[in-house]
Amino acid sequence: MIYAIVNIKDKQFKLIENKYVYVPHISVNVGEKILLNQVFLFSKEGKLFLGDPFLEKINVIIEIMEHIKGKKIFIFKKKRRKGYKVKNGFRPLFSKIKIVSFLEK
Repeated sequence: MIYAIVNIKDKQFKLIENKYVYVPHISVNVGEKILLNQVFLFSKEGKLFLGDPFLEKINVIIEIMEHIKGKKIFIFKKKRRKGYKVKNGFRPLFSKIKIVSFLEK
């Protein structure tokens, strides 16, 4: 099995070829392909390659499939015995990506 652990928007994701992953919103149009060059770890046929901090010779090509909103997250603040209550919330944005291929130089 071939997989890589990459950095996308300061979060680490394990990417497997031809699989879908939801990542924080990437500001690129749907259908476009992106080259990711911040690869921490790459595994191919049982061999591990570790970067220090990144691997220079490995890149990952991903395709943006769609942009979606996640479930609503509620933020509730309260101070005891003061009558202070505030309720807010938001829906985070995600991008669904498909891993197209791994490029080895």
